[in-house]
Amino acid sequence: MTAPRDLRPLGRSGLQIRPFAFGGNVFGWSVDEATTFALLDAFTAAGFAFIDTADAYPAWVPGNRGGESETLIGRWLARRGRRDDVFIATKVAKWSERPGLSPDNIARAADESLRRLQVETIDVYFAHEDDPGVPIEDVLGAFSRLIEQGKVRTIGASNFSAVRLAEALEIAERHGLPRYEVLQPEYNLYDRMGYEAELEPMAVEHGLGVVSYYSLASGFLSGKYRSREDAARSAARGSTVVDRYLNPRGQRILAALDDIAAAHRATPAQVALAWLVARPSITAPIASATTTAQLDELLQAAALALSADETAALDAASSSE
Repeated sequence: MTAPRDLRPLGRSGLQIRPFAFGGNVFGWSVDEATTFALLDAFTAAGFAFIDTADAYPAWVPGNRGGESETLIGRWLARRGRRDDVFIATKVAKWSERPGLSPDNIARAADESLRRLQVETIDVYFAHEDDPGVPIEDVLGAFSRLIEQGKVRTIGASNFSAVRLAEALEIAERHGLPRYEVLQPEYNLYDRMGYEAELEPMAVEHGLGVVSYYSLASGFLSGKYRSREDAARSAARGSTVVDRYLNPRGQRILAALDDIAAAHRATPAQVALAWLVARPSITAPIASATTTAQLDELLQAAALALSADETAALDAASSSE
């Protein structure tokens, strides 16, 4: 594949990554241990390094408890000895066994994630969701202690409202506490307004790193769900995707992706990711793959340059008006 583009800073953390992050939600769900190893081998061999997971992944799978994704990543790290070549991001707050952001829960969850990952330090530790029941200074204080202990390098916020993120940034500055350096919002060519209206200006103003999830809108932007018949072939998420995205606006977006993909001899998924990579506020989109062939396809998006006219066409097609 084409060599990835230059490194991008993750906020003011001192960490730099290339513009693609691997979503580890599939590990232990649609991907077994052998395939996990093959995917991570291919990902790192291509020059990429940011692996995103969570303690809750994938607890939704029948028979799973949670923590399976971290465990598989940990086994890969132990087997391959690639710790210095990757950045590991994981999360706390949404797992039913470790819910919320109380200081005690954060400390216990971090230790458990470190054990499953078989590492001494988590590179980016996310609050997986806000916890209004815990004072923000207590949450940041707990993260601060983990940083002081060398268990965490930097922290991030996922699924936060702009109001709560602004409050957290202000409290961090006022009390001399670590601030959230990385934001992880839902953002893609279809789901735009939630991020662009309030979170994006804040990320730009404060110099935050941004790694977007659902970058392909649960697979819709790959073009594989164009009818209810397509959805029926995917028991995992097909019907949900069709119900949410298969409408006139979604069809308009797919048509624009098809046109631009044809011009570049690319795929709709590559174009959708390239649109994210080109967004000035985005550090890296997060996407998952279940085969090495699929991963290679997605990684090529990091080197796909869209013209200004192509970006404008995608913006127009995805407009909510």
